[in-house]
Amino acid sequence: MKVGVVTLAKKLIGIDLGGTTTKFAFIDQGGNILAKWRIPTDISNAGSNIVPNIIKSISDQMRKEDYNAADFLGIGMGTPGAVNREKGTVVGAFNLGWKIVQPVGATISANLQLPIMIDNDANSAALGEFWKGAGDKADDVVFVTLGTGVGGGVVTNGHLVHGINGGAGEIGHITVQPGGYLCTCGKRGCLEQYASATGVVRIAKDLAKQFTGKSRIIELIDSDEGLTSKMVFYLADNGDILANQIVDRVCSYLGLALSHIGNTLNPENIIIGGGVSNAGNTLLQPTTRYFQENAFPSVRDSTKLKLAQLGNDAGVIGAASLALQFRNTQPFNTK
Repeated sequence: MKVGVVTLAKKLIGIDLGGTTTKFAFIDQGGNILAKWRIPTDISNAGSNIVPNIIKSISDQMRKEDYNAADFLGIGMGTPGAVNREKGTVVGAFNLGWKIVQPVGATISANLQLPIMIDNDANSAALGEFWKGAGDKADDVVFVTLGTGVGGGVVTNGHLVHGINGGAGEIGHITVQPGGYLCTCGKRGCLEQYASATGVVRIAKDLAKQFTGKSRIIELIDSDEGLTSKMVFYLADNGDILANQIVDRVCSYLGLALSHIGNTLNPENIIIGGGVSNAGNTLLQPTTRYFQENAFPSVRDSTKLKLAQLGNDAGVIGAASLALQFRNTQPFNTK
């Protein structure tokens, strides 16, 4: 064990498992990153290499930093798919190739001789922003992430809300347009189909069909150059009329969905993260306007919409915080 300060506090390990990249961090109990690294996520062979690669990467980094299991309190992990937190299993993470139940927790814990807690990746990011980011020490926070899809996490009285079947925080599947676009979940009109990166492009293509003026958006669509949500917001910032109409439409749906969350939970902060949130105030200001139009007056005056602060570190920081619950337990003999 490393020596230095007497009674050195044990550290945490955070894992943020994604479809293309797996991020890791060693973090102290104050939420400060001590070391972070990443590896490609190998989804070949039905994802059978993912867990062995995680174990190897952490073991290698521990040797590099001259740590052993006794230096750590435990491991927290955020993952796509449906998580059984009690059993530490994951299923239905199709982007990882995990179609059947994976004994992720038991395998990692047995090999690294540390306790592990696993949760949904959006919940982990929510915990990260709640703990060290835009949550700003509030006890009631909702996090929504706008990426390829739309996810979310709800923190009430300082604790994640999971619901009876783990379905709490499915913000991406709030209906914002009855009978609207068909969602991958099987129903129509979900927020995910309107405010995700792919949803922005879909709205752009629909509005472009009705637009009679000149716009770089139409040029990009017609030339098959690959229109992206990032380009839509960039063009809106630079005065493109159609781009501004697209952004307004996206923000109207997002603001409406967030008003439903506000009216139900009245959190202190609703935090918007994910790649689409990189648009900054171009996204935040109109979304806030639509939120305020649809929110109950007392909610409108007390719940604030904010941009996430931690970027790509939210997932590993939040995941690591899951391991804090092991502070008063000794579930494993790590000798």
